Amino acid sequence: MDLLDSILNAMDAPPANNEQQKTLIKKQREMMERMQNKQKEELLRFRKYVDERMGRFAKDDRKCIEFQPLDKVHRSVIHEIAENGGFIAMSFGREDVDRHSVVYKKEHAPGEDEVTARRNGDGWNVEIAKEYAERRRERLAQEQSDKQASTSEAGSSSATGDQDGGEVKPTTNYKAKYAHLIGESAALQAARKTETNQSYGFVPSKNKKDMRSIEQTLADIQAKKRLRLQQQQELEQEQEQVQEEASTSTEDP
Repeated sequence: MDLLDSILNAMDAPPANNEQQKTLIKKQREMMERMQNKQKEELLRFRKYVDERMGRFAKDDRKCIEFQPLDKVHRSVIHEIAENGGFIAMSFGREDVDRHSVVYKKEHAPGEDEVTARRNGDGWNVEIAKEYAERRRERLAQEQSDKQASTSEAGSSSATGDQDGGEVKPTTNYKAKYAHLIGESAALQAARKTETNQSYGFVPSKNKKDMRSIEQTLADIQAKKRLRLQQQQELEQEQEQVQEEASTSTEDP
């Protein structure tokens, strides 16, 4: 027991918070609160600016409006106000580089060419619209040409089979060739006509197709983004509360 007492007496006592440390902690907390209040005020001003701009946009004949590159929080404000106003909001560009939001009226929703061009970073104007329209026509013409070529090849193969008596016979018997690997019974089983399985699990494959419209899909995406942002904000608030409680417990003697 004497040895234990000597060890305990030799240990240093925990440092006590002096007045200077308490003052420093208090100043840090006040500075953090001022920064948070400043961010909230800035977001309120930005929300008011977006609201006013959306109001002017709803009354004029423009098809879309484009915002400057912004961070994720400010873009979420734009998407929220656009959805509440009955518009379509989409973001394009690289994160932390040039990602920006574009708001469309529902009657002037962007087409496939415009979405592709903006995702490629080409922007959108009359010249770019003509360029992408020409590319699409060339692609469709090439696909049509390939389809006709495959159809003609199938027709020529069918004509050859008719000339030979209506049936095309293979030159080798694969079942006999690979009988030493798969066996005769397995070969007969593998030679059966295969049929497409129209049902996977308990849900038919036709019911697994996404039947939502573009507007509904965009609305679902925005709802998920808002939920994720709300969860992140709640987590940050919890962390701030924990820090405040820790600093308060440190100040107490």
